[in-house]
Amino acid sequence: MTLCNPVWRSARTHGRKLVFALGFAAPLLLLAPWGTAPAQAQNNSIFALRDTETEELLKSFEVPLARAANLDANAVHVYVMGDTTVNAFATQPQDIFIFAGILLWVKNPSELIGVMAHETGHLSGGHLSRGSDAMSKAMIPMLLSLVVGAAVMIAGGGEAGLAIMGIGQSIAEGKFMQFSRIQESSADQIAAKLLLATHQSPMGLLHTFQRFAQEEAMASSKIDPFAASHPVGQDRVGALQSLVDSSPYRDVPDPPQSVRALSMVQAKLAGFILPVDQVLRRYPVSDTSAPARYARTMAYMRKPDLQKALSEINSLIKDEPDNPYFYEVLGQIHVMMARPALGVPAYQNAVRLKPDAPQLRAALATALLASDDPAQAPAALSNLKAALLKESEDPFTWYEVAHAYSLMKNQPMADLATAESNYNGGNYRQAVVFAGRARRGLNQGTPDWQRANDIIGAATAQAAQQGH
Repeated sequence: MTLCNPVWRSARTHGRKLVFALGFAAPLLLLAPWGTAPAQAQNNSIFALRDTETEELLKSFEVPLARAANLDANAVHVYVMGDTTVNAFATQPQDIFIFAGILLWVKNPSELIGVMAHETGHLSGGHLSRGSDAMSKAMIPMLLSLVVGAAVMIAGGGEAGLAIMGIGQSIAEGKFMQFSRIQESSADQIAAKLLLATHQSPMGLLHTFQRFAQEEAMASSKIDPFAASHPVGQDRVGALQSLVDSSPYRDVPDPPQSVRALSMVQAKLAGFILPVDQVLRRYPVSDTSAPARYARTMAYMRKPDLQKALSEINSLIKDEPDNPYFYEVLGQIHVMMARPALGVPAYQNAVRLKPDAPQLRAALATALLASDDPAQAPAALSNLKAALLKESEDPFTWYEVAHAYSLMKNQPMADLATAESNYNGGNYRQAVVFAGRARRGLNQGTPDWQRANDIIGAATAQAAQQGH
């Protein structure tokens, strides 16, 4: 779905992809930046998914862990990545990335919480900054080998020079992998302690790595433990087993509300990201459970078969008339059917039930603006400003603010909002252009005029840096 989809939509992040799963981001082991549009549209780039329901669930799991780790829970951000790889990792400053694949892979909340506890362990243990130092130290022998190897090759020893270079690279890789194994084991230990401190069962953490170990064993019967970036599966399981056995919360079950919430999020995500035919096989029409109907709703929206999607979501609303996320989906279906006027009351119900959710307010504003009726612009702008109080850097929200001001015939403010959208989306040169237009139309000395100047200064510096 596109950037303007208010149910699931892609979002720009400042993170980068790591080459191994369930780890921490080592600055020199990073690949291309995240994309800003779905993977199929950008040659398999990875994108962040925005969905209030999913983010609220992950936040409810992460906040107790962050607090137990003496981290600022408000400063720890959890992102959902639109990729089916079974993967999760942490990056600086305090960001955790959970891939769609691992959300669909876990069997219960305790397994997902175990993964998040592990990543929180990396943040708590300061592994990210140490990883940078370790990588720098590991690079020294490789760089030296390159210099020596090049000298040998110049002197005529081609094969010998290449061999020297290879030795240096192997030493560097071995040093960093050794460091990584230590940090992974440390994160496991911290995770177990966090689960103990929060009175949660560590069985999910153990089961997760037992499953990894089983899959690892099936993949290869001979794995060199010193060549792996993580401890070998069975060794990792053995190290965790004693911690699990000694926990007084070992057999504490997952709360029923968490089990149900995760099953709904998994169904919603499956319906959004998996092939439609696969979704309908996994959640056949004969399955009338709430998760199955939710998954089919999302799949029918993508097919598209909007009448069937409408039927499924209405059945869910009938069962749960106070679920804000069902009204959000209902609003989206009406918008997709080119009936935004019918989508507005659905989104209003979602906002009424969850007024502090910025994405729901932005979705309501989008529906209000879809008719291009100037009379709807003030209400839309009010909701957008409320959303920006929570998420001031969201490019899509600023884009809609520009739309609202344009309908209200306030071009300078529309230009300023467009500048904000471009700046937060990383398009710094366009941010300078629109901020310049806004400055010429705004009253000199006002806060908005000063903001236009600030954007010009900051965006100019960023554009110059990009030019390098």
